[in-house]
Amino acid sequence: MSDTKMLKSREPINVPSLFPWMSRQWFDDFFHDGFWRPMFAIEEFRDGDELVVRAELPGVDPDKDVELEVIDDMLVISAEKSESREHEGADVHRSEFRYGSLTRNVPIPRGVKESDIRATYRDGVLEIRMPVPASSSGASHRVAIKRS
Repeated sequence: MSDTKMLKSREPINVPSLFPWMSRQWFDDFFHDGFWRPMFAIEEFRDGDELVVRAELPGVDPDKDVELEVIDDMLVISAEKSESREHEGADVHRSEFRYGSLTRNVPIPRGVKESDIRATYRDGVLEIRMPVPASSSGASHRVAIKRS
């Protein structure tokens, strides 16, 4: 019989003992990278007669990687993000490539014309401004909550 230890089917695998060059930190960084998120942060607020939506999209090219659409009273923000890194050490050469599609849907007031929507990109933040139609800024009323 060889010196290699046989693993039972339900025995946990000790990754560092199988691959001594792979530290636990490297393993955690590879699978749980804090820089890659499935969604992007947005904020929306009213500035006078305009609705403002800001999306945090660092590292994207707004000319190639970002698309804005209005579909059924929803502002759809889509972005493609890709990243590649290489690391060379004495005994290791590691190359990583990651990519993904990110999308957020933001409800917008009924009656907003697509031609009135303006978007700018600066310092990793996409800002979208649109006028709120007069009919959308009408009075609101409070709905009573009854106990049952």
